[in-house]
Parts: sequence; C-alpha cells; structure tokens
Amino acid sequence: MSVIVRLQREAFDAASEVAALKRSRTDIGAVVIFTGICRADEDGEPIAALNLEHYPDMAEAEIGRHIEAARQRWPLLGVTVIHRYGRIVPGEGIVLVVTASTHRQAAFAAAEFLMDYLKTRAPFWKQVEKPGGKTSDKIWVEARASDDTAAERWKSAPTKREPAN
Repeated sequence: MSVIVRLQREAFDAASEVAALKRSRTDIGAVVIFTGICRADEDGEPIAALNLEHYPDMAEAEIGRHIEAARQRWPLLGVTVIHRYGRIVPGEGIVLVVTASTHRQAAFAAAEFLMDYLKTRAPFWKQVEKPGGKTSDKIWVEARASDDTAAERWKSAPTKREPAN
C-alpha cells in the first residue's frame, strides 16, 4: 500500500496528489478526495486567518497510526494525508485526505474515518485571527464535542472488508 504523510506550510494541489497516487496503477477502482478549506468565519464571526501549530514528529506518528488503523479495517491500496500548518487564509486548503481502494465503499469509509480522527486526535492547535491584526484578535479554538462524537462512532462501526456488488 502506498502511504504519503506530509505536514507543510505550502498549499497543496489535490489533482497532482491524486495523479501521483494513481500513477502506473490499474488495480485502483475508487479514489475518494476530501479537502478541508479555511472558511471566512468561525461560529458566525468573520476571521482573517487560521494559525495552525503542531508537533511535527508527534503529528506525523499519530497520522501514521490512524492510517494503519484504516488499513486494518478496509482493503486500501493507497492513502495520502497532507496537513498544512502556519497561517492559512479563507479559501485556502487546510487538509487533504486521499484514499484509494478497489471499491468505493472502502475508499469512502476510510476517508471519513481518517478525517474524524484527524479532527480529534492529531496534535494540531488552531488559533483564529480576527480582522484587525492585533494580538488580542487571536483566539485559540477549543475542541468540539460534535467532533468527538463523530470519532466515537468508529469504535462500534463494523469493518467492511468485502465489496458490495
């Protein structure tokens, strides 16, 4: 299985990442792409940017553990996870998750599983920068119970290793 995990400041190109994952492969029957994008508001309030911080080695290891968990649950042929850090303005990509499998069910489920865990377990910290640019306009974002609830459902969700017809 092809696995790529990158943490980077620079923007990513989803189409290029998918092309790299599929290159010279004829066994892939489904690719699911999820791109998380910075919105122009947080809880209804306008923002100028998000500032994401992380622990590089810890974040990469944690993402790798969750990719391995997904691989154990579904018959994946490839996974790419790119997570940006630093200052990200509205409209820019934050995270890219690409999953590939022989069949769509596994690719969809694995992508959703990975995003739920990235939101709750990957060591990233998000700070909202309000318009104005003053230090006092930067607010740390607390974890959301709804994200934890989404991740919890995977503890009891059955593994779907067999393709549907």
